[in-house]
Amino acid sequence: MTINFISDLHLDKSRPHINEYFIKYLNNLDKKITDLYILGDLFEYWVGDDDPMDGLEEVREAITLLGKKINIWYMHGNRDFLVSDKICKSLSINLLTDPTVLEMKKMKILLLHGDTLCTDDHEYQNFRNMVRSSDWQREMLSKSLDERLAIANSLRKKSIDANKEKESDIMDVNINEIENVIKNYMPNIIIHGHTHRPNVHKHDNVVRYVLGDWYNSFFILSFDEKKFTIHKGLLK
Repeated sequence: MTINFISDLHLDKSRPHINEYFIKYLNNLDKKITDLYILGDLFEYWVGDDDPMDGLEEVREAITLLGKKINIWYMHGNRDFLVSDKICKSLSINLLTDPTVLEMKKMKILLLHGDTLCTDDHEYQNFRNMVRSSDWQREMLSKSLDERLAIANSLRKKSIDANKEKESDIMDVNINEIENVIKNYMPNIIIHGHTHRPNVHKHDNVVRYVLGDWYNSFFILSFDEKKFTIHKGLLK
């Protein structure tokens, strides 16, 4: 049994080479792999159940086909948090709550997208609280598809512009928040994405794996019942 963990692919029609590589990855997955965990931001944005997945038709087909063969687990990210349980079922994948705890081989593995750990970024946390509220989502989903697509593009542009003005450390995880999470969940392993800063950190007896994005390279963390292994390489 082997499990793969990935995040932050940000699939979008503007980066077709990433979409094509991801499709090849899904179609040629090692037969030993029983579970694939996608820890958020699989898509660059998602505006509701009627999202056209423009340019991602082959991605949809590849995910659905694989989801009928292995367990695919999906967790909301900060870009695709409107993906519903209905959509997950249509893609043959399972929706996870954030955070989720896995128990395997006498280990407790804590899975998160990672944005809740970045508590120094007060502007983002306020925004997150707003868009995750039922009132905001209800109002957003009541708008037409064209309106929602325009809002998504506007929010994405504002996010990019805002991040340019922020100090780098503000957008990384807060160590005190990591300590709080460890105290609350007492995991052996923490796995998350979001920060786009792939690394392996040690917090006393806890190991924290930070997954990388799929912009210029791919990043896959695998677990084969004995050890964790990082697979990465340039995307050409």
